[in-house]
Amino acid sequence: MKAVMLAAAAGLALLSAVPAGAQGIGHTWFMRGSIVGIDEGGPVVCIGKADGAEVGQVLDVYRNVPVPGGSYKGTGPAFRRQFVGHVRVDHIYDDHFAHVSVADGKPAKHDIVELRRD
Repeated sequence: MKAVMLAAAAGLALLSAVPAGAQGIGHTWFMRGSIVGIDEGGPVVCIGKADGAEVGQVLDVYRNVPVPGGSYKGTGPAFRRQFVGHVRVDHIYDDHFAHVSVADGKPAKHDIVELRRD
């Protein structure tokens, strides 16, 4: 047990040593595409220059909705994607974040945005 805890601590230390300029595991796997906050001007999304974001792009917005009776054990999906609207990129802050305005629907914090494939 002690060896497992030491290995876990070493792994966490290694992850925290990722250079600030790199996208890092948090952006790449957990945050990318998420609406990370909503301020007085509208939503801020975790999509930026490094993801190919451009001012004027329209993004589809989805919400992950639990499926009654679903599970991770093979009895069916635990979540489904529910379309909730569109947002338009207004301003790109940096490689990781952009400000968007709501084009339609009711996007909320933690919803997922994706580039439209017209």
